[in-house]
Amino acid sequence: MSRPGLKELDAVIAIARRNSFRAAALDLGISTTALSNAIAKLESNLGVRLFNRTTRSVSLTDAGREFVGHVRPALQDIHDAMDAVRSQQSTPSGTLRINTFPTAAREISDPLVIEYLKRYPQVHIDLVTEGRMIDIVSEGFDLGVRVAALVPKDMIAVSLGRQQRYAVVASPAYLEEHGTPRTPADLAKHRCIRVRLPNGALFRWRFEKDEHVVQVDVDGPITLDEASLARAAVLSGIGLGLFMEQDVLDDIEGNRLVRVLEDWTPPFAGLCLYYPGRRNPSSAFKAFISLAREVAAARAR
Repeated sequence: MSRPGLKELDAVIAIARRNSFRAAALDLGISTTALSNAIAKLESNLGVRLFNRTTRSVSLTDAGREFVGHVRPALQDIHDAMDAVRSQQSTPSGTLRINTFPTAAREISDPLVIEYLKRYPQVHIDLVTEGRMIDIVSEGFDLGVRVAALVPKDMIAVSLGRQQRYAVVASPAYLEEHGTPRTPADLAKHRCIRVRLPNGALFRWRFEKDEHVVQVDVDGPITLDEASLARAAVLSGIGLGLFMEQDVLDDIEGNRLVRVLEDWTPPFAGLCLYYPGRRNPSSAFKAFISLAREVAAARAR
């Protein structure tokens, strides 16, 4: 009977963490078929089933829960030992997994991620974007990127040095037909693109002026959960939309969209890179943090 290797054990932990073969395969960078075959081989060698599988769900069996309970801490010790060795590398290598949301991914891509890959070509970056907040440790990520206010208190945060800002925009044709709102209260008379958050709640538009904060439950003809779809709807003249400024700045400068209520959307604290404290961070990890601080300092000048 062959003994399972680290890849097979990592696969078990990934599936247990994600409750999904497909999601775990994406995390591991392999096909779902290859992952399923690896687990089937491992279960055959062990003589027990580790997972209950249906077409809709995956869950650990009793034997699987016992197996994961023993393997997870031991496997973490092994990875810690490997990280300790990698931290001594002169040339960064390996994989860094980063979790963020789409707008932040676009903002950090060129000044940070692309520059990092140019400097350290032996490192692979796995950048995952999603709207929901996750526990980056339990989900197997090395780093997260979120706006400062959303960084968990128990994490180490590195400011990326640029403030964020919302922008309310509409097409020139929409404003010509429906008029221009001057205050948040005017939005009650307008058609707005509604946004559904990952938790299912509708996003409330937040405004601030002279320390006066207003949150508005806008109404309109369509509800969307993706910024690019909302932008397309606004460009077509369906209604007003609220976006992160950088997502529509080119449209504003190109006169495809007109910004309104600008005096009600002041800047707020920007993006932060965050991570848990580590005893033996890899050289790839340390190099990424160093470049992030470099980028932040350049933006602050």
